[in-house]
Amino acid sequence: MNAIAPKQKAERHKIGHSACPHDCPSTCALEIDLQDGKIGRVRGAAGNSYTAGVICAKVARYAERANHADRLLKPLLRTGPKGSGQFAEIGWAEALDRTAEALLAAEARYGAETVWPYFYAGTMGLVQRDGINRLRHAKHYSGQHSTICVTLARAGYIAATGHLSGPDPREMAKSDCVVIWGTNAVHTQVNVMTHAIRARKERGAKLVVIDPYRNATAEQADMHLMLRPGTDGALACGVMHVLFKEGFADRDYMARYTDVPDELERHLQSRDPAWAAAITGLGVDEIVAFARLLGERKRHYIRLGYGFSRSRNGAPNMHAATCIASVTGAWQYEGGGAFHNNGAIFHWNKALIEGLDLRDPTVRDLDQSRIGPVLVGEAEALKHGPPVTALLIQNTNPMAVAPELAKVHRGFARDDLFVCVHEQFMTDTAKMADIVLPATMFTEHDDIYQAGGQQHILLGPKLVEAPGEARENHYVICELAKRLGAEHEGFQLSAREIVDRTLAASRYPGFETLETEHWHDCQPDFRRSHFLDGFFGHADGRFHFSPDWSAMGPDHQRLPRLPDHVDLIEAADAEHPFRLVTAPARNFLNTSFTETPTSAGREARPSVMLHSEDAAALGVADGALLRMGNKRGDLAIHARIFNGVQRGVVIVESLWPNSAFVEGIGINLLIGADPAPPNGGAAFHDTAVWLRQA
Repeated sequence: MNAIAPKQKAERHKIGHSACPHDCPSTCALEIDLQDGKIGRVRGAAGNSYTAGVICAKVARYAERANHADRLLKPLLRTGPKGSGQFAEIGWAEALDRTAEALLAAEARYGAETVWPYFYAGTMGLVQRDGINRLRHAKHYSGQHSTICVTLARAGYIAATGHLSGPDPREMAKSDCVVIWGTNAVHTQVNVMTHAIRARKERGAKLVVIDPYRNATAEQADMHLMLRPGTDGALACGVMHVLFKEGFADRDYMARYTDVPDELERHLQSRDPAWAAAITGLGVDEIVAFARLLGERKRHYIRLGYGFSRSRNGAPNMHAATCIASVTGAWQYEGGGAFHNNGAIFHWNKALIEGLDLRDPTVRDLDQSRIGPVLVGEAEALKHGPPVTALLIQNTNPMAVAPELAKVHRGFARDDLFVCVHEQFMTDTAKMADIVLPATMFTEHDDIYQAGGQQHILLGPKLVEAPGEARENHYVICELAKRLGAEHEGFQLSAREIVDRTLAASRYPGFETLETEHWHDCQPDFRRSHFLDGFFGHADGRFHFSPDWSAMGPDHQRLPRLPDHVDLIEAADAEHPFRLVTAPARNFLNTSFTETPTSAGREARPSVMLHSEDAAALGVADGALLRMGNKRGDLAIHARIFNGVQRGVVIVESLWPNSAFVEGIGINLLIGADPAPPNGGAAFHDTAVWLRQA
């Protein structure tokens, strides 16, 4: 065998630059080994000041996923019953023709709104994810109200600050106390830990974690406040009571920058630590110690996560937690303030990507989280319009991730429902499709990414050819547009051209510049980032202790004038004595990575984590098979004894595919799809259940 010359080796082995495409606020900048037309080792880009060379283990192993033998490689036509897994390979032209014919037939019978393009965050690239909306608007198909992840947390934060932005996330490293509240950063935002641990090492900062269970992040904390699910607002009020009472409130700051500080102080007089302790299950001493820590360390950074979006009272809870930084005046300091997401610092013009010039505001928007009620024909979920008889699905797996799975599964089983799924693997949803199309992964197409948890836009150029006949989302949308008679300039352009023109229209550096520089830092200056000089986003320029909830959504009547505990949760009762939190597992990202052996192998099996005293009361041992249920259904699941929860609280780390569960249906069977105020959202951590011996 001839040896490969060094020059040939260098040509075959290159480093590509990209961005992690998955549903994570970190949106890490990546360096990727490229060899023989495939990706190899994936690393965090050390030159990116937020990623700082660190990425999660599952993305570091991405080559295993990209080169997986089970990837979908050819278009498929279902030949057996729905869910049977019986498919035959067909050509792309036939697959697209059949899909277009089915969409046109559905439209002819019920009107355009019977077709529902359905997508979410399998890729966070702006072109490949959001281009489906261009087809939606061109054809006047039903709109999508995207509620499955962010609506509640964002509503609460914006109600307080008026703007979805905040102190530079890199400033966590300059803080004297980092509070990680409502997110298991070790599992879901590893870069938060990078900067928090740097503050601990360099400044002696304290790390506080607020979460209902002792998760991997809490294990690294100096202080863990293990409160009951959905009681964050009570904790925030108890803390602020102490801050006022013990002289830690910055009255000068509040007089200059906030709306009703005197009214807030009077309101909080009855919300003392004893009141908060009774609601949260924490000790009075824990609440007081946390408040004093914040009061003594003015330079504190409160990192607010998406756990707030998983509870029916998540919006007022987020608002209450954000208020703490204004009572202490922490916003004034580098390394201080409260931060949730930087989405509003980006000034995108997405007209070309989404076809916004064709959008008809009279077309109904259907709630993404309520796909189960929509598909089973509930009139309110359908906005009293026609049934949904055709679905075009990209980037999501509702047969596993959506709430009220019994309704979701029943809806997908309808004989009159046509489903086309564009996917990378044969997911639970793809198994129910009439047509399955093989999709590219992020290194196999061009795209641009926005980092909500930090401050960069990042380029993700095509680095390798896709395997088999996998095609990008943009290709599918454009080819369907031809067959459906949909017209828009964006259907005539390549993904690269759309990226380049969108960058220009948004006043950002172009594609070629980003190919060299890889990312662009959009963080505003210090004073704007910290809402100084009247930069809070409300008309009066002030932080709002008393928010206008009506501006956040139509269902606002139940939300409080001032920070408070709002009793909207699905409370435990005699019939359902346990409160269930469905937290994210470390090695999965939604249902991505469940197909890779190194991720699935690190997660033993679906299990319910419960306190040893609760297990003893039920007469069950570790590993025993239990039944867990409520009015929505019940399922079998194994017990895991775990004293890192309060009694009466149980945790299921997921999202496992349905097949991983004993009876073939996943944990979201038990989760409600009712919309939470003020503007909808699925409450995945807000569920009352019973547990019994199997």
